[in-house]
Amino acid sequence: MTGVGKRLLVVDDEPFNLEIIAEHLEGDDYELVTARDGEEAWAILNEASGEEFEALILDRMMPRMNGIELLKRIKQEARFRQIPVIMQTAAASKEQVVEGIRLGAYYYLTKPFDGEVLAAVVRAAVAERVARREMSQAASLEPKSFHLLAEAHFRFQTLADARQLAMALSGCFPDRPNAGLGFLELFVNAVEHGNLGITLEDKSALLRSDQWEAEVSRRLAAPENRDKWVQVRYRKDGQWATVHVVDDGPGFDWRAFQELDAARAFEPNGRGIALARQICFPELEYLATGNEARVRLPVVG
Repeated sequence: MTGVGKRLLVVDDEPFNLEIIAEHLEGDDYELVTARDGEEAWAILNEASGEEFEALILDRMMPRMNGIELLKRIKQEARFRQIPVIMQTAAASKEQVVEGIRLGAYYYLTKPFDGEVLAAVVRAAVAERVARREMSQAASLEPKSFHLLAEAHFRFQTLADARQLAMALSGCFPDRPNAGLGFLELFVNAVEHGNLGITLEDKSALLRSDQWEAEVSRRLAAPENRDKWVQVRYRKDGQWATVHVVDDGPGFDWRAFQELDAARAFEPNGRGIALARQICFPELEYLATGNEARVRLPVVG
């Protein structure tokens, strides 16, 4: 059950389920490491470094240590906290889903699950894991002079520019990796959902069909979007800075995305704003119709 490529840890007490998962992921260049329960998986994780696995596919109901107990341990351990955990279960009541999401599960799969959905979710999880690692690494390599900014105005259109600005702007703040990830979530949201009009449902379908990047490129080139920009304004005031992010879209119902919602546990996207608000920024609010976000956070001294 192994190949070459990015490593995934798959935990299930049923050998048949392990084989099914391996079949569904066969063409995506992953190396699968398997465990039969939470105890075995925990031992494997502890034998490896925190960077060993790109994602974890975890059965909820298992002997010795169940999936929820393993999820708790993973999210309490700094070495493993950034590994996205995809929960799979035969029974997924609202209460169970809420419990898993609050504990840090990335996604829920209900058995029997569709192979294409599994593959799309794993691709999204691995991409997020890689992006977080790159953001963290880039934060330590970016020039240190950005913290000298008193006031600045930026504008961009593409996701590549969004990533570059998020990394650079993170240099103004003590927790660079978290600040960078938070800005990246806001900037990507402004491009995709704001300027390009890609809805939550659109993105879910595009991720499942592996067409997301192609559709973003197509919409960026469309005549109606060529003059749309994301504007970012930075202003330092003493030991704090305020960052405004404004797009040229019509806005959205931002209130529905402020908290982690169990209903979105079955979608490969839609949690970025809640994560930015809960993890990355002490103060984040959306204004007016939702096409403007305002962040306040302490700066480097």
